[in-house]
Amino acid sequence: MYDLIGDLHGHAEPLRALLARLGYRCSRGVWRHPERRVIFVGDFIDRGPHQVETIAIARAMIDSGSALAVMGNHEFNAVAWTLPHPGRSGEWLRPHNARNRGHHQAFLDQVGEDSPRHREMVAWFRSLPLYLDLPGLRVVHACWHPGAVARLAPHLDAHGRVRGDAWTRVAASGTDAYAAAELLLKGIEVTLPSGLSFVDGEGSVRKRVRMRWWQRDGGSWRDLLMVPRSLREQLPEQAAPHRALPGYDAVKPVFLGHYWLSGEPAPLTPHIACLDYSVAARGARAAGKLCAYRWSGEQVLCPTRFHWVPAR
Repeated sequence: MYDLIGDLHGHAEPLRALLARLGYRCSRGVWRHPERRVIFVGDFIDRGPHQVETIAIARAMIDSGSALAVMGNHEFNAVAWTLPHPGRSGEWLRPHNARNRGHHQAFLDQVGEDSPRHREMVAWFRSLPLYLDLPGLRVVHACWHPGAVARLAPHLDAHGRVRGDAWTRVAASGTDAYAAAELLLKGIEVTLPSGLSFVDGEGSVRKRVRMRWWQRDGGSWRDLLMVPRSLREQLPEQAAPHRALPGYDAVKPVFLGHYWLSGEPAPLTPHIACLDYSVAARGARAAGKLCAYRWSGEQVLCPTRFHWVPAR
């Protein structure tokens, strides 16, 4: 059985506290449980104070067989940051502009940009699968999208990892493979109606926003878009087109991260759970927590199976 743990973002102390609360014990540098394994839902890096240490804890568990993991959008971006663009001399698959560097600078500072440690960690990121489809459950960082899974199949190996020779297609903006990877790792995003924008928690002005893709029955744009409460009243109440939502077949429960939720952890639907409860939140959203779900084979998810520790 599995304990699924949400986005870590370089927060090693909450990770140790949560593992201990779940009954894992550290022996010879590896956290283990006598009967269970962890699955990390991605986003190990960026923002937090102990990114190298966080990765070391997770890697030791994975290497010893006491954990599995999927890639988050931050690991994907970290790989693309290091890859030259095949069609643009002097450029990179992840552009080295001020905005992207600002998002990634804490990681670069902690590992030493272009150091042996940096290159070794990026090589490990490349070993992470984009999703897991296991007996009884599925795990993906942001959105289980069957169409995107099918479109990526030619570019992945048998374990769901991007093949070495496919990175220049999967991480190149504008390709179909890149669009499919974005769906799995970032979810569905749409552009706000003309004239609307908001400032996110990092001070960036945003005109594209995330969608609650898991709402199977649809709803209005006001219901579906993840925007601050102050902006929601300005959104149109007209129904969003049905094709905007991929739906979910509910054959197995699926576990996600990515969405910076707050409040009391609970399933999004009877078959979908997000485990990202803003461990890296700052300022007004500083009541973040590191969250896990203790899965024991159930098809319908249960609120009492969530466990968490405060971010600080």
